[in-house]
Amino acid sequence: MSKLPDFDVIVAGAGPAGLAAACLAATRGFRTALITGPGETQPDPRTVALMMPSLAVLEDCGQWPGDLRESTAPLRKLRLVDDTGALFPAPELVFSAREAGLDAFGWNIPLALLKPRLEARASELGVHFLRASVADYAADAEVASVTLDTGAAVTAVLAFAADGRNSALRRAVGIDMVSWSYDQTAIAVSFAHSQPHRDVSTEYHKPAGPFTTVPLPGRRSSLVWMERPQRADELMQFDDRALAAEIQAMCHGELGLVDDIGPRRSFPMSGARATTFARNRVMLIGETAHTVPPIGAQGLNMSFRDAHDAVALITQGRDRGEDIAAAKLLTDYDQRRQRDVRPRQTVIDLMNRSLLSAYLPLEAGRAAGLAALASFGPLRRFAMNVGLGASPPV
Repeated sequence: MSKLPDFDVIVAGAGPAGLAAACLAATRGFRTALITGPGETQPDPRTVALMMPSLAVLEDCGQWPGDLRESTAPLRKLRLVDDTGALFPAPELVFSAREAGLDAFGWNIPLALLKPRLEARASELGVHFLRASVADYAADAEVASVTLDTGAAVTAVLAFAADGRNSALRRAVGIDMVSWSYDQTAIAVSFAHSQPHRDVSTEYHKPAGPFTTVPLPGRRSSLVWMERPQRADELMQFDDRALAAEIQAMCHGELGLVDDIGPRRSFPMSGARATTFARNRVMLIGETAHTVPPIGAQGLNMSFRDAHDAVALITQGRDRGEDIAAAKLLTDYDQRRQRDVRPRQTVIDLMNRSLLSAYLPLEAGRAAGLAALASFGPLRRFAMNVGLGASPPV
């Protein structure tokens, strides 16, 4: 090699998955740079329900439990309620963390807390921040080179593309996405309520999609509300008092009086998956590789597993004296992540479409599947373990 690359690893994208990957790489001793891309133009009101394996990633980054845990809420029970009015209704289903041998399935963390903590930790670990966006990419047998929109170029042995579903780095390396859309828009908001949530997250299955309340500290919850686009547009125009009344009705009053509505944002619903998760000295992480609707708290949890597996594999490669972007290592990463992501996307897609469709066999199949989970303990515990997403050792 004629010249040592500027870095071992370049991470494109400073969302939670990219930040986690940068922190993990830095903790393993890799010289790491983070291309931040454009910043957020408005506050993000979303929260993320991070399950225990994802919290282990945060712990590895030095950000859990600490004071972050004190500002968030545990998820001790997950409750599914069929509120579709379907001809074949499913029974109510409750997953308890105790049944899985856990104190909690995970914790619900506001993105407005999570991202600054990870940014600060990356800086502490010596990650080099590049305030720019990806403009182009090239690689040869020894090095990857990322050209920035500032005109500068930086080199590394390997790049992680974590710059979102419209990833410039993924496009530059020539990886296509298979994508699909849903006739839905999700509204993210938080609210206060007069009755305690008791650390229970409830996913009401409505005809337009899930309406999911997730505990926050005290008598407050976050909400992901999936609706038909026209109805979502109408709801986004409601004043806080009218929206509070609508939320209270949709919860059937189970959380008591609803008020103190937080900032809200809406997001069109879609799904996507890259045709391969690694190529030409690049590994795809997070929404650069896959997107799913917010059902079952799978999205960011899968993304954190991407980051964990990528860094674990390149660490093993380095320790064996191999090129950390060797073709076999990239293939191993692709196969491992595809095995995790594809089945979850399929289940989430079927569940979501069964709510949107009036097709009776789909309704009956969803009801039968949930009834089996409700009545058969071993199957329910298996589903809980799958939902938690614990990865086998790399």
